[in-house]
Amino acid sequence: MAKDRFHDAVRAALEKQEWTITADPYEVSVGDVDFEIDLAAEMLAAERAGEKIAVEIKSFIGGSNVSEFHTALGQFLNYKFALEEFDPQRKLYLAIPESIYKSFFQRRFTRSVIERTQINLLIYNEIQEEIVQWL
Repeated sequence: MAKDRFHDAVRAALEKQEWTITADPYEVSVGDVDFEIDLAAEMLAAERAGEKIAVEIKSFIGGSNVSEFHTALGQFLNYKFALEEFDPQRKLYLAIPESIYKSFFQRRFTRSVIERTQINLLIYNEIQEEIVQWL
């Protein structure tokens, strides 16, 4: 699979926060179905040692935010269910650009879907290569 446009920016942002990237991509198999989640990382710092995450990165640079949201939502849910079987201690995040979070993800419907499906968000600034917020 091709890497998302902001893949390297999100990876750098995680490393700035002292996450150790353990897989790029993170390959997950459930039965005869294989998935590739963009990144897997582990926190080794004492106060958060052993915390494990997987991150699916989305840039939302296509023509339609609604279309991109459909794709992101479907992938996230598939990956979430796969991780429950394959690696249940790992927490999955959907990484989205700060500008998209401030606009599209503040709409009532989008907020409702995120809340009802319990999607964990990682908000990133692709220019500064920083994580702005974990939700």
